[in-house]
Amino acid sequence: MVPVTANALPQFIRKADPAVLTAFGCIILLLVIGGIYSRSFLSPEYLLQQLKVASFLGVIATGMMLVVLLGQIDLSVPWTVTAGAMMACAVAAYGPVGVALAIPFGIFCGALIGAINGIGVAYLRIPSMIVTLATNAVAQGIMVIYTGGFSPQDSATDAMRYLATGTILGIPNAAIIWLILGVATVFVLGRTSFGRSVYGIGNRERAAYLSGINTRRIVMIAFAASGALSAFGGVLLAGYASKAAQSMGDAYLLPAIAAVVLGGTSILGGRGSYMGTVAGVILITLLQSILSVMQMPEAGRQITYGLLIILMLLLYGRSPAIR
Repeated sequence: MVPVTANALPQFIRKADPAVLTAFGCIILLLVIGGIYSRSFLSPEYLLQQLKVASFLGVIATGMMLVVLLGQIDLSVPWTVTAGAMMACAVAAYGPVGVALAIPFGIFCGALIGAINGIGVAYLRIPSMIVTLATNAVAQGIMVIYTGGFSPQDSATDAMRYLATGTILGIPNAAIIWLILGVATVFVLGRTSFGRSVYGIGNRERAAYLSGINTRRIVMIAFAASGALSAFGGVLLAGYASKAAQSMGDAYLLPAIAAVVLGGTSILGGRGSYMGTVAGVILITLLQSILSVMQMPEAGRQITYGLLIILMLLLYGRSPAIR
């Protein structure tokens, strides 16, 4: 028997990030486990439903990846998601003009929250963990004041429902939206000066600044984009549920971070690919599905996500490619 060497492997496998390959390997393992546990787990209908659910997390994780590539973190995701959903539904109650502006206004509110985060990090030099946590608390307070502490009464628009629950040729619209965002993100990160600047800042911000990059502007734009994508995820979730709800974004913070880290993006910044984030999102979604079928409580799921993040940091956190 001829031994298999690294040179004998296909080129795309030899060049792939080990973390990405590991994530896809885990996806296959989860599919096998799910198929053994339930016959319907591998049915086309169920897998399409899981793809739709993964798309909501994928949109949110796209923004999180931009921030993590900078070596930062965005802890304002929970109430940015909620604020985007609530504000989109609230504007929709103001007649036809409000209905037309619902989705853009919800995304704008998220971008505004993200821009505030970016100003705090880039210009005021406040650690991202602190400023985003504070912004999350402020957004929570504003939303509670707006709703009076009760569940919002405004409903999602038909457009929001169509984007979240509709299909085109059997493919969920949410998945198509995620695909478009993914292609755009890959292009921006790989083919534009903004993307190269993000990687440069993540590797060494001081060196990026000395090379002529406007690091403050790049950081603020990345945080604004993260806020906008989180709010867009909230808009889609509101369309999926037909209305917004208090704390609807709480369940997405740790999974978004876990998806990015599981996909091989360095938590220290400067290293990572969007394909890894896609793999991480699918992996987290399948894991959530299996844990749900096993009727594991929410506390157990959060513990599982945390352990996965720690495991990936132990496996790849000491890599020479990561500073």
